[in-house]
Order: sequence, then structure tokens, then C-alpha cells
Amino acid sequence: MELLKQLTETPGVPGREERIRAVVVSHLKPHVDSLRIDALGNVIGMKKGKGKGQPRVMVAAHMDQIGFLVSHIDDRGFLRLAPLGGFDPRVLNARHCWVHGREDLRGVLALAGKPTHLQDEEDRKKPPRLRDYYVDLGVPVDTVKDLVEIGDPVTLAQEMVTFGEVVAGQALDDRVGVYVLLEAVRRLKKHRAEVYWVISVQEEVGLRGAATSAFGIEPDIGIAIDITIAADTPMSDGSPRVSEVGKGVAIKVMDSASISDRRLVDACRDLAKQHHIPYQLEILPRGGTDAGAMQRSRAGVPAITLSIPTRYAHTVIELAHREDIEATIILLMRTLEAAGPNWLKPLDA
Repeated sequence: MELLKQLTETPGVPGREERIRAVVVSHLKPHVDSLRIDALGNVIGMKKGKGKGQPRVMVAAHMDQIGFLVSHIDDRGFLRLAPLGGFDPRVLNARHCWVHGREDLRGVLALAGKPTHLQDEEDRKKPPRLRDYYVDLGVPVDTVKDLVEIGDPVTLAQEMVTFGEVVAGQALDDRVGVYVLLEAVRRLKKHRAEVYWVISVQEEVGLRGAATSAFGIEPDIGIAIDITIAADTPMSDGSPRVSEVGKGVAIKVMDSASISDRRLVDACRDLAKQHHIPYQLEILPRGGTDAGAMQRSRAGVPAITLSIPTRYAHTVIELAHREDIEATIILLMRTLEAAGPNWLKPLDA
């Protein structure tokens, strides 16, 4: 899992994906017929199809991770932050972080307010808010201002670890999807369709990269690769599990950004059965993937998401099962092998 580890530990918040993009390019370029980077920063690799009349398939996984930008430096050198993406404020306190200024600076993320030994009962009842967090770099203010400026990215410091049957770390959303894409393109040998492999930017702030890349590619079929919620941990309110870790690739039926094309859902499910790939169907009540942007591109694109069930999403201990990751790779490959002329029946007039 060295490639996945490298992907999860390389910084790249929305709009500042240059470092993770360099890693992606180095691994994608040897396995595609052409590669380019578009105006927004998406990496687009293409593998040729088997002649005229073949469908154009776009496979997308996003490279950006949730994080922050420095929004203010106060007169003591403490940094205030503007969030990029949906962090849960409860999981951020007392975390190590990196500030990517003129050099990478280690810091700690802490809540503004009284230290715990000085708090009274009312202080302890206050829920944390993102705007209350700051970064302490542990150096004088002059040093901070020499090395950091407004707009510099901030990411959390967390290595990926493998234990039991799982991997855990930050930015599995969606570096594990990027890993699936890179593994599939490396292994895929026989396919008829013209396949565009898109590692997109700015998904966490509105599916922006997939929207522009799909507009330019004009795919006939769109496939997003992303995580989904695995709410299979102890809960008290009976909420739906959405998906379960260790039960296989999740074939998405719906989320709040897209409704998967039913023909693609049926085709992926049939391929999973045919090739004995463990799978589950999932409906995500809140959240979306790049499929939502592809689906709405130009005159519309039949789209679907293949998801990796993941616990503790949008934290630094996102957790996924290695066999679910492998099942996603295999189903993606089998889907691309099957895609050909008239693969999807026309919708009724």
C-alpha cells in the first residue's frame, strides 16, 4: 500500500493541488496514450479505444482534500483559518498540522478559549466552532510573517497506517479513489471504449473540476470513484448504515448530487455477480461525488459512482477495508472491459 500511503500523505487542498498533482502525473503518464492538464488543474489521461463507434467513458476521482487556508496572522503570530470543505469541528482540537508557506511548518491546531483547568461548567458546554480554531507555530511573530502569508494552505499531520484488514489515515476521501483509478489504468489491458482518466480538482468545494473536464471531454458515460459513508459503527438512533466495511464495493443508487443511471446500476451489479465481486447497493442521504457534475454536463451524461465504504469520513482516521478497495478496482476494470457500442439500451421515447 505504499502508493496509497504516498497519496494520502501528500498535501493538496482545493485550489492548491500542485503537489499531489505531480505525484498523480508521475504514476498515470506511463499507462495512457496521452496526458494533459487543463486550465483548472485537472489531470486528464486518455487510453485509445478500438476504432470508430466506441463509447467515450470518463472515469473521475478527485485529488483535493479538505483543509484550510490561512485567513489572518495576529500580532502574536497565531494563525486564523478559512475552511475548505466539511470538517466536523469536534474532531480538530489538539491536532498537529502543517502550514505550507515558503516552507512546510509544523504547528498545532487548538481552540481559542480558556485552558481546561481554567474552565467553568458553562465554558465546557460550548460546542466547538470552526471559526474558533487557530494554529500555533511555536515561533516568534516575525518568523511567522517571513514564512507565512494569507492564503497559504493548512493540512492536518497524520500518516496512513495499515492494521488488521484495514487502512486508516487522512484524505482517503478521495485519495483512495485516486488509488483505485491508478491501479485500474495500470492493470487494464482489454477494452473497446475510449477511456478518459480524470483526476479532478476542487471537488470538496462544489464538484468544480469534474464539471469543467466533463464539458471538455463530452463523455457518453461517466463513472466517479469516491468513498461513501460506512455508518456500521455503534450508534444510538438507528440511522441507516449506508454501507458496511468489508462487504465489498458499493454501487451507488443515489446521493444528494446525483441519481445513478439505472442502466449503469444494473450493468455494474450484473458484472459483480458474473465475476464474483463482493458488492452492496448504497443510497447516501447527504453528500455527492463527481458523478453529479458529469451527469449535468452539456446535454446530460449517464453516470454512476463506485464507492469505497469508509468509516470516520472527514477526519484524520478515515478507515477502509483492503478487500473493498480491491473489489472496487476489479469492478471498475470489468465495467470498462464491457463498455462498447450499444452497451446501454436507449431510453424509451
